[in-house]
Amino acid sequence: MAEGGHEAKRAPDLGSYGGLFLGFFALGFGFWLEGGDFAALLLPSPIIIIFGGTAATLWMCIPGQSPLTWGGFFAAGFTDVHHDAVATIQTFVRLAEKARREGLLSLESEMGNIHDPFMKEGIQEVVDGTPAEQITDIFMVRIDQMGKRHHVGKEFFGQGGAFAPCMGIIGTVLGLTIVLGSLGGADAAALGHSIATAFIATLFGVALANLLLLPIGKRCQIKSEHEVEYLNMLVAGILSIQAGDSPRLVRAKLNSYLPPAEQKRLAKAAEGGAAAPAAA
Repeated sequence: MAEGGHEAKRAPDLGSYGGLFLGFFALGFGFWLEGGDFAALLLPSPIIIIFGGTAATLWMCIPGQSPLTWGGFFAAGFTDVHHDAVATIQTFVRLAEKARREGLLSLESEMGNIHDPFMKEGIQEVVDGTPAEQITDIFMVRIDQMGKRHHVGKEFFGQGGAFAPCMGIIGTVLGLTIVLGSLGGADAAALGHSIATAFIATLFGVALANLLLLPIGKRCQIKSEHEVEYLNMLVAGILSIQAGDSPRLVRAKLNSYLPPAEQKRLAKAAEGGAAAPAAA
């Protein structure tokens, strides 16, 4: 967010993509070192059991969602939303200076320069004279509802991570049942191959859970917590301006929401009179 309060920047989450690639590469490389045959991993039956069974259980346990909407959960897990909190605080400081010098109504002229919808609506409520208690109620309810929506995504990945290994065990049991039923007419080599094939289902289930679903679910949870923290900072800034706090006090209040590295960047930005470039 620049001086005018730009919207969050969205970009591919390199951590998610990099971790997923590294995890499956390590698994595949280790399998290859042990002399594994990759063709054996492409059997359709384990894939159908794991992915089909896991999808079915998720469809049943996540109400209000259908497989057509699941793409949004994965998009959230593999997308990084960056808020330049330092520049946001600098914007609040500038608004506080204007409000103390010209009055709260003067902030009406700043609406066109604020592009973050949450912040823009909050400043508009201040200009309209909405009491602080009502502003708090309005925006805290929104933050709470956003957290609940994010919780659904977290549950999607968490439940998927719990069901996938179970589906793998079911697939393995089915495979072993077939193997045991044909013991009388099978030689040792064919028997060994059939048993190994049966355990591929367990491999798929455990890999799907621990290399994709559970890590992405945890990453979504952390992203949600960061988003909630950022929005709480916006509410604090809005209420601080309404209360008529000095620019120095506004900066001090919002500074507490920043991690140490960002606090240092804010201090440098304050000394330079403008927001420093966002950290990569």
